[in-house]
Amino acid sequence: MSKAVTKTGKRDIHEVWADYKKDKTEALRNALMENYLHLVRYNAERIHVKLPDEVELDDLMSAGVFGLMDAINAFDVARGVKFETYCAPRIRGAILDELRSMDWVPRLVRSRAHKLDGATKQLEVEFGRSPTNEEVAKRLQVSMTEFDKMAKDASAVGVVSLSRKWFETDSNKDVREIDVLEDKRGCDPVREIQRKDLKELITKGLTRAERLIIILYYFEEMTMKEIGSTLDLSESRVSQMHSSILARLKAQMADRRKEFQQATAV
Repeated sequence: MSKAVTKTGKRDIHEVWADYKKDKTEALRNALMENYLHLVRYNAERIHVKLPDEVELDDLMSAGVFGLMDAINAFDVARGVKFETYCAPRIRGAILDELRSMDWVPRLVRSRAHKLDGATKQLEVEFGRSPTNEEVAKRLQVSMTEFDKMAKDASAVGVVSLSRKWFETDSNKDVREIDVLEDKRGCDPVREIQRKDLKELITKGLTRAERLIIILYYFEEMTMKEIGSTLDLSESRVSQMHSSILARLKAQMADRRKEFQQATAV
């Protein structure tokens, strides 16, 4: 086994490069990547400080690792160039490519949004008020149709990441957009429990067919015809059973109301 498999910290890096030039094994490549991994972090951190909070440093480093890998594979030791100098542009390029893929707003759209924002601010200063859409369109020398398209595109640029900080707290965990965003599709646990209790109360004492009719009609919102097809009954039979069930439930509720009134009167 080649001694180059050992960590580069215990041997000269030039020896590792010499062995890698002869035999490009995965073990040798990993040894080189481990030795130069600090260059990935250095370039990723320099780019990260200029970016919004929602961009994760780990994502940039992951992209930079691929750039480092490409640089190692393509590097020619015989050229006499230091690898640190050679790999830096490739690492930065890989990180920037990742950023471009993360940004789904096209450059043209972002450019139009910038022009629209600039014209709006200029008119606000001149008029001392917010300009109308017609005034902004006139300043940009575009039709209202084109202006509407620009305004629509500009709204896409302003999308906020759910990982952006909402505000900082005294604890270690910051509150972010996703923590305060209302989930209108989520189920209210209290309501779900009440719904379950009501279902059990209503269907208590009913036969299997009667229980299914109530559940399918009131909770699954199926029609009498659909219920009949499910239970292999005619629509008229389902309707008849439904009326009979309601009559019994009404009588049961009346009895329970009397029992409750008697209990509270004591």
